[in-house]
Amino acid sequence: MSGLSLGERALALVKIPSVIGDEGAIADHMERWAKAHFPADQIVRVSHSLVLGKRVDARPTIALVGHLDTVPNHPDGNPARIEGDRLFGLGSSDMKGALAVMMALAEALPRDTLPVNLLLVFYEREEGPFQESGLGPLFERVPELKALKFAIAMEPTDGAVQVGCVGTLHASLRFEGQAAHSARPWQGKNAIHAAGSLLTELGARERKAVIVENHTFYEVMSATLARGGRARNVVADSFELNVNYRFAPGKSLEQAQRDLHEFVAGRCQVSFTDLAPSGRLCGANPFFQRLERLSARPAEAKQAWTDVARFSELGVDAVNFGPGETAQAHQRTESASVVALQHAYDTLHQLLCASP
Repeated sequence: MSGLSLGERALALVKIPSVIGDEGAIADHMERWAKAHFPADQIVRVSHSLVLGKRVDARPTIALVGHLDTVPNHPDGNPARIEGDRLFGLGSSDMKGALAVMMALAEALPRDTLPVNLLLVFYEREEGPFQESGLGPLFERVPELKALKFAIAMEPTDGAVQVGCVGTLHASLRFEGQAAHSARPWQGKNAIHAAGSLLTELGARERKAVIVENHTFYEVMSATLARGGRARNVVADSFELNVNYRFAPGKSLEQAQRDLHEFVAGRCQVSFTDLAPSGRLCGANPFFQRLERLSARPAEAKQAWTDVARFSELGVDAVNFGPGETAQAHQRTESASVVALQHAYDTLHQLLCASP
């Protein structure tokens, strides 16, 4: 499989719009492709998500996992194209280049005679809230996914194997005040000003390093959205912040919620809007160990949330490994290296062909 062929395949996927919540067209494309390469009984579609391959097999099963959706495009766009070694366009790094690698491997490998059983998982709505992901319904419809020996979430990792993932929670912090004319603010209570000390502390808060199995994760807390006030000349009687807390593997969602409450210390109302667990590490898994060697790079900590966490909840060992570039994900001029697509293809080809 040449780098150019992978690049052209990825370009075709990038040209299919699949913003989160609108994955129908790309799911249809994937299903048409699947019908040309898999028997009908090896194709399961749930909404706009698919599982492809033998779901029951005596061999150890490895799943390659990729999401079909992208974040919304930037207003000025980024035309899909290949220039030199670069593939440009929304989703090129996160993660349609990886989808192209998955498809190419499925076509090229002798799947029935491999030492492992290969499943492909394509799913919708990864870029949104934890509870809305298309993976959840797939686990219910295809319970064999809970018995995988190894899963590879092909998120952007710059070609490194990235282990675990940080958990994430979003919380709405609401400050209450009393409206007044802004010419006479002493007659009210400014809810925006009430958030001042908390925002100052949040801005000064240092990242906290947590070492898990010799890998360093960073716990961080950030205000990401703010909303409040009714008019320019009215003292705000309410103010709301969205705070996102990323926490290290090994910390429960309950402890993470307690951490946020301890930081807030009763200064406002707290309501949690999205809770996603961290992903555990699987250093003893032989498939992980082989993949790390084949990647020719030391494994790294995943300083982001991925569906490794969802597999972890099921007791399935999983890592992150993909050709996309972490610095390109969600960027206005998103791009990916075609050479990196080939490297990911070659690495996974070796992994899947090696005897367990």
